[in-house]
Amino acid sequence: MEGPYQPVFERKEYKASASWYDKYRSWLEYSPRKDAAFCFPCFLFNKQEGHKTFTIEGFRNWKNAFGKKGAFLIHIGTEPNSPHQNAVKELEDFLNQERHLPNIYAKQTAKEIVDNRLRLESSVKALRWLAVQGLPMRGRDESENSSNRGNFIELIKHQASFNEDVKKVVLNNAPRNASYISSDIQKEILHILAEKIKGAIKEEIGGKPFCIIVDEAGDVSGKQQMALILRFVDDLGLVKERFFSVIHVPNTSAKTLKNEIFSVLSRYCFNTRNLRGQGYDGASNMRGKWNGLQALVINECPYAYFVHCFAHRLQLALVAAAKEVIPIYQFFSQLSFIVNIVLASYKRIDMLIADEELETGTGLNQTSNLQRPGDTRWSSHLRSISSLIKMYSATCSVLYKLIEEGDTSAERAQATTALDTITSFEFVFILHLMKKILEISNLLSQVLQKKTQDILNSLHLVESTKTLLQKLRDDGWEPLLAEVISFCKRRNIGLPDMSSTYIERRGRARRQHDNFTIEAHYKINMFCAAIDVQLQELNHRFNEKSVELLTLSCALEPRDNGQFFKVDDICKLVLKFYPEDFTDVEKEELRLQLRHYEVELSQHLALQNLSTISELSQWLVNTGKLNIYPLIFRLARLLLTLPVSTASAERAFSSMNIIKSTLRNKMEADFFESCMLINIEREIAGRFSTSLLIDAFRDLKERRVLF
Repeated sequence: MEGPYQPVFERKEYKASASWYDKYRSWLEYSPRKDAAFCFPCFLFNKQEGHKTFTIEGFRNWKNAFGKKGAFLIHIGTEPNSPHQNAVKELEDFLNQERHLPNIYAKQTAKEIVDNRLRLESSVKALRWLAVQGLPMRGRDESENSSNRGNFIELIKHQASFNEDVKKVVLNNAPRNASYISSDIQKEILHILAEKIKGAIKEEIGGKPFCIIVDEAGDVSGKQQMALILRFVDDLGLVKERFFSVIHVPNTSAKTLKNEIFSVLSRYCFNTRNLRGQGYDGASNMRGKWNGLQALVINECPYAYFVHCFAHRLQLALVAAAKEVIPIYQFFSQLSFIVNIVLASYKRIDMLIADEELETGTGLNQTSNLQRPGDTRWSSHLRSISSLIKMYSATCSVLYKLIEEGDTSAERAQATTALDTITSFEFVFILHLMKKILEISNLLSQVLQKKTQDILNSLHLVESTKTLLQKLRDDGWEPLLAEVISFCKRRNIGLPDMSSTYIERRGRARRQHDNFTIEAHYKINMFCAAIDVQLQELNHRFNEKSVELLTLSCALEPRDNGQFFKVDDICKLVLKFYPEDFTDVEKEELRLQLRHYEVELSQHLALQNLSTISELSQWLVNTGKLNIYPLIFRLARLLLTLPVSTASAERAFSSMNIIKSTLRNKMEADFFESCMLINIEREIAGRFSTSLLIDAFRDLKERRVLF
């Protein structure tokens, strides 16, 4: 029909009556152009073939409109479910807005949205807490009849204990297809949060220069994993090291590691042209000059300078020192032997603690114990030595009891050997000597583990360590000897005659050294030899003066009132090592900025109190001098980006071993990677709210019920 329908009015040119409209106003419509009557409900909702008269063609047979067999009554029908009556009902439903499907659906889904968000919020909070604590999520038996349904569900039950909404919606009335507690949902939530944290790290780095720190290790399941750490300097001038990824690698060849690293960087849109450093340990596949990982990376990123991990170098220097001096090498073997005997059973440990409390008067709240030395962490040797000195008398007492009360002859024999060793003057002497030496190098070892440490400051600490060792060699012999003698006298340990001639024993042969006393033996063959070999190794491992990059970098340091500051050396550093980071115009402008800065360095008191490039970069930001010396700040950022150690990667493996334990050895790398990323969420500016994660989950799973 054309145009709107009009009611039927009584007009001269129409053969119809207005009374028809009064009687059938609920459905009757009239078209003046076609001079025909129509049924409005049927026109909209009744498309059956037998009812075209009142829907498509129009009714014009006016004289047969009424009567028992009239067309109007026939069209209406006598049955309540006639086509016309059904069309009228559908029209009434259509005009009833409250019964429209969108409104009905909206009313139903509004509650579902609230309930679903509450269910998902409970799951997010539980997963977040478990991931931070490194606890397993799933349980062995999660059925409703289980007494322990696993940490995840039990934690949600704990939430329900003080939140009635969680109890009602999450635990009691959750639909089977939208409970959001399955292992797949857990993985999705953790994956979403991990991706957001990685995105935040990428945003934090932006277009700044960065370096990669890489290390590999086997997990508890025997799979080889590679940890990737990103080091950079943020907008406040602070050095940051962010854990970014754990990658399962089929082998540890340099090519495989390089491909995996660049794959991750490419996946998250890092510009490898900004790569300015790479830090690894000393393995051949990492530091190889031609085919090592550092060589393959430099082929693509020529300004990504390689730095051998300082902590690893220190470890190698200390281990080498122990192996070179035979008495000290034997001492550490004896130390492990004694500690293992005393700590071989809980009964012996209880005896040790009881004797220590009896001697010192401490209670159970101050319980201490011997420490086992570790081969890969030299600082553990210092803890082992210090604990033995502290608990020396208690340790001897335990060994005496084992000799008298040992269950087997083997136990008594071992205890006898250990007691003879620990009560010898030579053992006590080396015990105190190594405590002195390791205390000096321990500070360097601890500092090298810090994420914010810069490479130049680390070199200064190496130099101060060498200086202290040399001072110990020059002036420390007499105080050490006096301390050892006093220690032995208090514990009734026999003292040798220091002025007697030293007799060297080699197997069954004995060789007397004329004019060479026992005191000279301890001083030269042990004291001086141990210190000399450490100094030699430190000079060899940390001989960075031959590296021009680090030599020129020292010219920017503000320490000692800027006496090392040299404009020409700094410009040479930029020209040779960072040509792509400065244009030709900026290189000339940098020289001008350096001259102004040199004048200010000699006059500004705050600048004279700075000692490291890291402090300089922070000072430039905090004082607003960044706007005056932007190119100096850029250069400082490049130098601070150079890595110091792989400690962050090793910490990642420590976390990995906590999360992926023996009981959870089938865990995939991306799962515990997500757990480890969540642990650094609090360090990143802009923490992720639960509602943000729910929105991300909704966007990822549009096929689910609305959130």
